Amino acid sequence: MAQAVSSQITPPLVAPAAVAAPAPAVSASAAKAAPQTVDAIIAVVNTDVITQQELAKRLNDVTQRMKAQNVELPPVAELQKQLLERMILERAEVQLAKENGLSVDDVMLDRAIGRIAEQNKMSMADFQKQLAQDKIPYPAFREEIRQEMLLQRLREREVDNKIQISESEVDNYITADSSNKQNGQELDLAQILVRVPENATADQIAQRAKRAEEAMQQIRSGGNFASIAAAYSDSTDALTGGDMGWRTQDRLPSLYVEAVANLAPGQVSGILKSANGFHIVKLINKRAAASAPKDTAAAPVQQTHVRHILIKVTPTVTAADARRRLLDLKERLDNNAAKFEDLAKQYSNDLSASKGGDLGWVYPGDTVPEFERAMDALKPGQISDPIESPFGYHLIQVVERKTNDVSKERQRLAARMAIRERKTEEATNDWLRQLRDRTYVEYRNDDH
Repeated sequence: MAQAVSSQITPPLVAPAAVAAPAPAVSASAAKAAPQTVDAIIAVVNTDVITQQELAKRLNDVTQRMKAQNVELPPVAELQKQLLERMILERAEVQLAKENGLSVDDVMLDRAIGRIAEQNKMSMADFQKQLAQDKIPYPAFREEIRQEMLLQRLREREVDNKIQISESEVDNYITADSSNKQNGQELDLAQILVRVPENATADQIAQRAKRAEEAMQQIRSGGNFASIAAAYSDSTDALTGGDMGWRTQDRLPSLYVEAVANLAPGQVSGILKSANGFHIVKLINKRAAASAPKDTAAAPVQQTHVRHILIKVTPTVTAADARRRLLDLKERLDNNAAKFEDLAKQYSNDLSASKGGDLGWVYPGDTVPEFERAMDALKPGQISDPIESPFGYHLIQVVERKTNDVSKERQRLAARMAIRERKTEEATNDWLRQLRDRTYVEYRNDDH
């Protein structure tokens, strides 16, 4: 809970301070008339703009990162086009997030960066020194993490929270898993996605198919897959060579699993067609999946029946406002002046409000870490102080707890998580395609 080629894009921002030989005399009026390019708009995205300098900086940053990751660089012109499209989509996402009142305040951001430092086993001072050694300005890094968190919250709202999984889907998954033993193997895949617009015309589909064919032709001619992915793929992992990482087969689209079933490591599939567009998949490697200890499934697990009241932070409700409101509500609850479920129905900004804030029985890992830590510290019937999470501020009450052998329930939970992961990836790609299609974009440079 996240790159020295700028001279190829932009002309010098100012004239050189000195030259080898004296220049011819120029009148003052002529000198004033000679314009100098400081920056230029290359794309309008709804009500925002992307400038040449912004694209040049992004190109430089990404180039440095790809070199550090030993990813072969595609032609600069192709990479520049890919980056511009990526920036357009990011601007559209940020605009939508702001329209929906989403934001990441400084306190939440500092905590996230603190966790990143901890994961790297560094103090904040050492972490900032490391960034300086890597020539990454800390303020720029901070804003990059803020944007990543903002977009993650947006995707949770627009995609994750809308995914539904039926009990019959879980039943079918468990049956198929038992007969096919899908967890017996893990695959390391890389992908190229050539996205097709929603409700695309025949000409648009033909153009995208041609682009996929061009990518495939380069692969067949011995081109580097990672470099081709960086130049052609519309997937979010394009700039890391399309690498999807190691995954068990149940956590991959069935289209991909079937496509690589008979491939040897290093081989590439043909062009695949789905609702999102055209895909090319490379099997990098495969291995036997690590098996869990036999007694893990039977181990007792504590479940918590919990409810909460959530106040979200918005442009009109500050973090201080949210916390103050919850303190007022807690005081009423402590004085038995109101019932928890009634206050949840009236004040909570969560879908559970209609059920009195009841989240039902939750397992470890079902909630975000901040919520879970606060929940675990409570006794049944006890109400927490206001707790901050990525979603806002919560009052949490533990209703009851139970610990028993829930091996079958854990099996269903694992199945549900696998189905959710697979659905989330497909739904995110579909949502991004729809967002891009409804975004107004005006290119100011004929090359793009």
